[in-house]
Amino acid sequence: MPQYDKADIERRMNGAVESLKSDLSGLRTGRANTSLLDPVQVEVYGAMMPLNQVATVNAPEPRMLAVQVWDKSNVTAVEKGIAHANLGLNPMTDGQTIRLPMPDLTEERRKELAKLAGQYAEKAKIAIRNVRRDGMEDLKADEKKKEISEDERKRLEDEVQKLTDKYVAEADEAAAKKEQEILTQ
Repeated sequence: MPQYDKADIERRMNGAVESLKSDLSGLRTGRANTSLLDPVQVEVYGAMMPLNQVATVNAPEPRMLAVQVWDKSNVTAVEKGIAHANLGLNPMTDGQTIRLPMPDLTEERRKELAKLAGQYAEKAKIAIRNVRRDGMEDLKADEKKKEISEDERKRLEDEVQKLTDKYVAEADEAAAKKEQEILTQ
């Protein structure tokens, strides 16, 4: 049975691009975005939990996030979790609601965030190229086992390269769009 599986290669390359888009959505652009708090972990009930399992996060205004904590006894823990996440946010508690005003981004911070977006894109492109390498190795193994001909292997290698080019271009496009968004806010 051939090892090469085009659908699996495409799924893994698409996964790398989707992961990049998810990472980029967490970068702060000056506008309030609920995904900004996705990486926040809170120590409650003797365990570390994601913020979204102990509170509701929404954006009532373009430059403000509101965290509605479900259990009043967890408000302090949620506040600490947000402070320890190093997001540059200053929590203000109002009963069971924690308000997080978005501070203005300095030019220096914008450049740092744009550079970080580029680093995320590079990681995604490396992941895509690793998937390409795996696909090429599978094709060579299939040819060695006489399951496909040399011509078939070369045709399929071209196919894998085209998929690689497509997904690398998607990663570049997503990063460029985010960098533009960060630098022009």
